[in-house]
Amino acid sequence: MQLLLANPRGFCAGVDRAIAIVEQALAQFGAPIYVRHEVVHNRFVVDDLKAKGAIFVEELRDVPAGSTVVFSAHGVSRAVRAEAAARGLKVFDATCPLVTKVHAEVAKMREQGREIVMIGHSGHPEVEGTMGQSRKGMYLVENAGDVARLNVRDGSNLASVTQTTLSVDDAREIVDALKARFPAIVGPKTDDICYATQNRQDAVKAMVARGATLVLVIGSETSSNAQRLVEVARNAGASAHLIDGESPLDEALLDDHKTIGLTAGASTPEELVRGTAARLAEAGYALPEEIEVAKEDVHFRLPKEVAQA
Repeated sequence: MQLLLANPRGFCAGVDRAIAIVEQALAQFGAPIYVRHEVVHNRFVVDDLKAKGAIFVEELRDVPAGSTVVFSAHGVSRAVRAEAAARGLKVFDATCPLVTKVHAEVAKMREQGREIVMIGHSGHPEVEGTMGQSRKGMYLVENAGDVARLNVRDGSNLASVTQTTLSVDDAREIVDALKARFPAIVGPKTDDICYATQNRQDAVKAMVARGATLVLVIGSETSSNAQRLVEVARNAGASAHLIDGESPLDEALLDDHKTIGLTAGASTPEELVRGTAARLAEAGYALPEEIEVAKEDVHFRLPKEVAQA
Protein backbone atom coordinates (compact mmCIF):
# COMPACT_ATOMS: atom_id res chain seq x y z
CA MET A 1 0.00 0.00 0.00
CA GLN A 2 1.30 3.43 -0.96
CA LEU A 3 1.32 6.81 0.79
CA LEU A 4 1.75 9.96 -1.30
CA LEU A 5 2.82 13.11 0.52
CA ALA A 6 1.94 16.49 -0.97
CA ASN A 7 4.68 19.06 -1.45
CA PRO A 8 4.14 21.94 -0.79
CA ARG A 9 1.99 21.45 2.30
CA GLY A 10 1.53 23.01 5.74
CA PHE A 11 2.80 26.39 6.87
CA CYS A 12 2.94 29.20 4.33
CA ALA A 13 5.03 32.36 4.65
CA GLY A 14 2.11 34.35 6.05
CA VAL A 15 1.51 31.82 8.83
CA ASP A 16 5.23 31.64 9.68
CA ARG A 17 5.28 35.42 9.95
CA ALA A 18 2.14 35.63 12.11
CA ILE A 19 3.40 33.07 14.63
CA ALA A 20 6.81 34.77 14.77
CA ILE A 21 5.15 38.11 15.52
CA VAL A 22 3.23 36.69 18.50
CA GLU A 23 6.32 34.93 19.82
CA GLN A 24 8.45 38.07 19.41
CA ALA A 25 5.83 40.19 21.19
CA LEU A 26 5.89 37.73 24.09
CA ALA A 27 9.69 37.85 24.19
CA GLN A 28 9.78 41.64 24.06
CA PHE A 29 6.96 42.53 26.43
CA GLY A 30 6.32 39.34 28.38
CA ALA A 31 2.99 37.66 29.03
CA PRO A 32 0.19 38.34 28.59
CA ILE A 33 0.03 39.35 24.95
CA TYR A 34 -3.49 39.67 23.58
CA VAL A 35 -4.33 38.35 20.12
CA ARG A 36 -7.51 39.43 18.36
CA HIS A 37 -9.04 36.30 16.88
CA GLU A 38 -7.04 33.12 16.33
CA VAL A 39 -3.75 34.30 14.84
CA VAL A 40 -4.03 31.38 12.40
CA HIS A 41 -6.79 28.78 12.16
CA ASN A 42 -5.18 25.82 13.84
CA ARG A 43 -5.98 24.63 17.36
CA PHE A 44 -2.56 23.02 17.88
CA VAL A 45 -0.80 26.33 17.11
CA VAL A 46 -3.22 28.38 19.20
CA ASP A 47 -2.89 26.07 22.22
CA ASP A 48 0.91 26.27 21.96
CA LEU A 49 0.82 30.07 21.98
CA LYS A 50 -1.64 30.08 24.89
CA ALA A 51 0.84 27.99 26.88
CA LYS A 52 3.49 30.65 26.19
CA GLY A 53 1.26 33.44 27.50
CA ALA A 54 -0.92 34.60 24.61
CA ILE A 55 -4.57 35.41 25.37
CA PHE A 56 -6.98 35.15 22.44
CA VAL A 57 -10.00 37.45 22.30
CA GLU A 58 -12.67 38.09 19.69
CA GLU A 59 -13.22 41.78 20.44
CA LEU A 60 -10.89 44.59 21.47
CA ARG A 61 -13.18 45.47 24.38
CA ASP A 62 -11.78 42.38 26.07
CA VAL A 63 -8.24 43.81 25.92
CA PRO A 64 -7.25 45.99 28.92
CA ALA A 65 -6.37 49.58 27.99
CA GLY A 66 -2.68 50.12 27.32
CA SER A 67 -2.01 46.43 26.58
CA THR A 68 -0.24 44.93 23.59
CA VAL A 69 -2.45 43.29 20.97
CA VAL A 70 -1.65 41.33 17.82
CA PHE A 71 -3.98 41.41 14.83
CA SER A 72 -4.39 37.98 13.24
CA ALA A 73 -3.09 36.96 9.82
CA HIS A 74 -6.61 37.37 8.41
CA GLY A 75 -6.59 41.17 8.71
CA VAL A 76 -8.97 43.62 10.38
CA SER A 77 -11.32 46.40 9.36
CA ARG A 78 -10.49 50.08 9.53
CA ALA A 79 -12.93 50.38 12.44
CA VAL A 80 -10.92 47.86 14.48
CA ARG A 81 -7.70 49.79 13.82
CA ALA A 82 -9.37 53.03 14.86
CA GLU A 83 -10.67 51.41 18.05
CA ALA A 84 -7.21 50.14 18.95
CA ALA A 85 -5.73 53.61 18.45
CA ALA A 86 -8.47 55.27 20.49
CA ARG A 87 -7.84 52.87 23.41
CA GLY A 88 -4.10 53.37 23.34
CA LEU A 89 -3.30 49.75 22.53
CA LYS A 90 0.15 48.82 21.27
CA VAL A 91 -0.49 46.96 18.02
CA PHE A 92 1.60 44.33 16.28
CA ASP A 93 0.01 43.68 12.90
CA ALA A 94 0.29 40.04 11.74
CA THR A 95 -1.96 40.52 8.71
CA CYS A 96 -0.65 38.41 5.83
CA PRO A 97 0.95 40.73 3.24
CA LEU A 98 -1.18 39.11 0.54
CA VAL A 99 -4.32 40.10 2.46
CA THR A 100 -2.87 43.59 2.90
CA LYS A 101 -2.50 43.69 -0.91
CA VAL A 102 -6.23 43.08 -1.29
CA HIS A 103 -6.98 45.84 1.24
CA ALA A 104 -4.85 48.22 -0.85
CA GLU A 105 -6.76 47.22 -3.98
CA VAL A 106 -10.05 47.99 -2.24
CA ALA A 107 -8.82 51.44 -1.18
CA LYS A 108 -7.59 52.27 -4.70
CA MET A 109 -10.80 51.11 -6.38
CA ARG A 110 -12.99 53.02 -3.95
CA GLU A 111 -10.92 56.16 -4.59
CA GLN A 112 -11.71 55.67 -8.28
CA GLY A 113 -15.41 55.68 -7.39
CA ARG A 114 -15.98 52.01 -8.12
CA GLU A 115 -18.25 49.74 -6.14
CA ILE A 116 -16.59 46.46 -5.24
CA VAL A 117 -17.82 42.89 -5.30
CA MET A 118 -15.93 40.59 -2.94
CA ILE A 119 -15.87 36.86 -3.62
CA GLY A 120 -15.62 34.99 -0.33
CA HIS A 121 -17.29 33.20 2.55
CA SER A 122 -19.63 35.14 4.81
CA GLY A 123 -18.44 35.30 8.41
CA HIS A 124 -14.80 34.47 7.64
CA PRO A 125 -12.51 36.95 9.45
CA GLU A 126 -10.56 37.73 6.28
CA VAL A 127 -13.79 38.65 4.51
CA GLU A 128 -14.95 40.78 7.44
CA GLY A 129 -11.63 42.60 7.48
CA THR A 130 -11.63 43.26 3.75
CA MET A 131 -15.28 44.32 3.65
CA GLY A 132 -14.43 46.66 6.52
CA GLN A 133 -11.98 48.62 4.38
CA SER A 134 -14.90 50.71 3.13
CA ARG A 135 -18.02 51.84 4.97
CA LYS A 136 -20.16 51.50 1.84
CA GLY A 137 -20.06 50.44 -1.79
CA MET A 138 -19.09 46.80 -1.19
CA TYR A 139 -21.02 43.58 -1.88
CA LEU A 140 -20.26 39.97 -0.93
CA VAL A 141 -21.00 37.00 -3.18
CA GLU A 142 -20.37 33.38 -2.21
CA ASN A 143 -21.49 31.61 -5.39
CA ALA A 144 -22.78 32.16 -8.90
CA GLY A 145 -26.36 32.27 -7.59
CA ASP A 146 -25.48 35.32 -5.50
CA VAL A 147 -24.21 37.02 -8.66
CA ALA A 148 -27.59 36.54 -10.33
CA ARG A 149 -29.33 38.19 -7.35
CA LEU A 150 -26.84 41.04 -6.94
CA ASN A 151 -28.21 44.59 -7.03
CA VAL A 152 -25.63 47.33 -7.60
CA ARG A 153 -25.90 51.05 -8.29
CA ASP A 154 -23.92 51.11 -11.53
CA GLY A 155 -22.97 47.89 -13.27
CA SER A 156 -20.60 49.78 -15.57
CA ASN A 157 -18.42 50.94 -12.67
CA LEU A 158 -17.65 47.76 -10.73
CA ALA A 159 -14.50 46.01 -9.54
CA SER A 160 -13.92 42.66 -7.83
CA VAL A 161 -11.56 41.20 -5.24
CA THR A 162 -11.23 37.69 -3.90
CA GLN A 163 -10.69 36.06 -0.52
CA THR A 164 -7.18 34.63 -0.67
CA THR A 165 -8.04 31.11 0.53
CA LEU A 166 -10.80 30.16 -1.89
CA SER A 167 -10.75 27.20 -4.21
CA VAL A 168 -9.25 28.42 -7.48
CA ASP A 169 -11.90 26.56 -9.48
CA ASP A 170 -14.77 27.95 -7.40
CA ALA A 171 -13.42 31.50 -7.70
CA ARG A 172 -13.10 31.17 -11.48
CA GLU A 173 -16.74 30.10 -11.77
CA ILE A 174 -17.90 33.16 -9.83
CA VAL A 175 -15.60 35.51 -11.73
CA ASP A 176 -17.01 34.17 -15.00
CA ALA A 177 -20.55 34.77 -13.72
CA LEU A 178 -19.65 38.34 -12.75
CA LYS A 179 -18.12 39.04 -16.18
CA ALA A 180 -21.15 37.56 -17.93
CA ARG A 181 -23.56 39.80 -16.02
CA PHE A 182 -21.32 42.87 -15.72
CA PRO A 183 -19.02 42.88 -18.78
CA ALA A 184 -17.27 46.09 -17.69
CA ILE A 185 -16.26 44.77 -14.25
CA VAL A 186 -12.58 45.30 -13.42
CA GLY A 187 -10.58 42.70 -11.52
CA PRO A 188 -7.33 43.16 -9.62
CA LYS A 189 -4.05 43.28 -11.58
CA THR A 190 -2.92 39.99 -10.04
CA ASP A 191 -4.80 36.96 -8.74
CA ASP A 192 -5.94 37.46 -5.14
CA ILE A 193 -5.75 33.74 -4.39
CA CYS A 194 -2.36 33.32 -2.75
CA TYR A 195 0.53 31.29 -4.10
CA ALA A 196 0.38 28.86 -1.14
CA THR A 197 -3.32 28.13 -1.65
CA GLN A 198 -2.72 27.54 -5.36
CA ASN A 199 0.31 25.28 -4.77
CA ARG A 200 -1.42 23.14 -2.15
CA GLN A 201 -4.45 22.64 -4.37
CA ASP A 202 -2.23 21.72 -7.32
CA ALA A 203 -0.42 19.16 -5.16
CA VAL A 204 -3.73 17.54 -4.18
CA LYS A 205 -4.74 17.26 -7.84
CA ALA A 206 -1.33 15.73 -8.64
CA MET A 207 -1.75 13.07 -5.93
CA VAL A 208 -5.15 12.10 -7.27
CA ALA A 209 -3.71 11.95 -10.78
CA ARG A 210 -1.03 9.58 -9.43
CA GLY A 211 -3.72 7.21 -8.19
CA ALA A 212 -4.67 8.38 -4.71
CA THR A 213 -8.27 7.29 -4.11
CA LEU A 214 -8.33 8.85 -0.65
CA VAL A 215 -6.86 12.19 0.43
CA LEU A 216 -6.44 13.04 4.11
CA VAL A 217 -6.15 16.75 4.83
CA ILE A 218 -4.75 17.75 8.22
CA GLY A 219 -6.24 21.00 9.46
CA SER A 220 -8.84 22.63 11.67
CA GLU A 221 -12.55 22.87 10.91
CA THR A 222 -12.18 26.67 11.00
CA SER A 223 -9.45 26.68 8.34
CA SER A 224 -10.86 27.84 5.01
CA ASN A 225 -7.86 26.74 2.99
CA ALA A 226 -7.91 23.25 4.56
CA GLN A 227 -11.61 22.89 3.80
CA ARG A 228 -10.91 23.90 0.20
CA LEU A 229 -8.26 21.15 -0.10
CA VAL A 230 -10.93 18.61 0.81
CA GLU A 231 -13.23 20.04 -1.87
CA VAL A 232 -10.46 20.01 -4.49
CA ALA A 233 -9.70 16.34 -3.79
CA ARG A 234 -13.35 15.38 -4.07
CA ASN A 235 -13.80 17.39 -7.25
CA ALA A 236 -10.79 15.54 -8.69
CA GLY A 237 -12.55 12.21 -8.06
CA ALA A 238 -11.08 11.01 -4.75
CA SER A 239 -12.61 10.47 -1.34
CA ALA A 240 -11.35 13.10 1.10
CA HIS A 241 -11.55 13.79 4.82
CA LEU A 242 -10.40 16.59 7.12
CA ILE A 243 -8.54 15.30 10.21
CA ASP A 244 -6.91 17.24 13.04
CA GLY A 245 -3.67 15.21 13.11
CA GLU A 246 -3.80 14.88 16.91
CA SER A 247 -6.69 12.50 17.54
CA PRO A 248 -6.25 8.75 16.95
CA LEU A 249 -6.57 7.97 13.26
CA ASP A 250 -9.86 6.29 12.36
CA GLU A 251 -8.57 3.33 10.36
CA ALA A 252 -12.06 2.71 8.98
CA LEU A 253 -11.35 5.68 6.69
CA LEU A 254 -8.59 3.64 5.05
CA ASP A 255 -10.77 0.67 4.01
CA ASP A 256 -10.32 -0.36 0.37
CA HIS A 257 -7.81 2.42 -0.35
CA LYS A 258 -4.47 1.13 -1.60
CA THR A 259 -3.04 4.55 -2.41
CA ILE A 260 -3.58 7.46 -0.03
CA GLY A 261 -2.62 11.11 -0.39
CA LEU A 262 -1.67 13.15 2.67
CA THR A 263 -1.51 16.94 2.86
CA ALA A 264 -2.04 19.79 5.32
CA GLY A 265 -3.62 23.22 5.32
CA ALA A 266 -1.45 26.33 5.34
CA SER A 267 -1.80 26.77 9.11
CA THR A 268 -0.91 23.17 10.04
CA PRO A 269 2.52 22.46 11.60
CA GLU A 270 4.74 19.82 10.02
CA GLU A 271 4.93 17.75 13.19
CA LEU A 272 1.26 16.81 12.77
CA VAL A 273 1.96 15.65 9.22
CA ARG A 274 4.91 13.52 10.33
CA GLY A 275 2.90 12.01 13.18
CA THR A 276 0.06 11.07 10.84
CA ALA A 277 2.48 9.60 8.30
CA ALA A 278 3.98 7.46 11.06
CA ARG A 279 0.53 6.16 12.06
CA LEU A 280 -0.22 5.33 8.42
CA ALA A 281 3.08 3.43 8.24
CA GLU A 282 1.97 1.41 11.26
CA ALA A 283 -1.25 0.65 9.36
CA GLY A 284 0.77 -0.88 6.54
CA TYR A 285 1.43 2.02 4.15
CA ALA A 286 4.95 2.28 2.77
CA LEU A 287 7.26 5.18 3.51
CA PRO A 288 5.78 8.25 1.84
CA GLU A 289 6.63 9.31 -1.68
CA GLU A 290 6.62 13.09 -2.03
CA ILE A 291 4.66 14.54 -4.95
CA GLU A 292 6.21 17.96 -5.57
CA VAL A 293 4.48 20.50 -7.80
CA ALA A 294 6.37 23.65 -6.77
CA LYS A 295 9.27 24.88 -4.68
CA GLU A 296 8.35 27.58 -2.20
CA ASP A 297 11.01 30.08 -1.18
CA VAL A 298 8.72 32.97 -0.22
CA HIS A 299 9.52 34.81 3.01
CA PHE A 300 7.69 37.86 4.35
CA ARG A 301 9.53 40.45 6.40
CA LEU A 302 8.51 41.01 9.98
CA PRO A 303 7.11 44.45 10.86
CA LYS A 304 9.92 46.94 11.53
CA GLU A 305 9.23 47.24 15.25
CA VAL A 306 9.30 43.44 15.62
CA ALA A 307 12.42 42.95 13.52
CA GLN A 308 14.29 45.64 15.47
CA ALA A 309 13.37 43.98 18.76
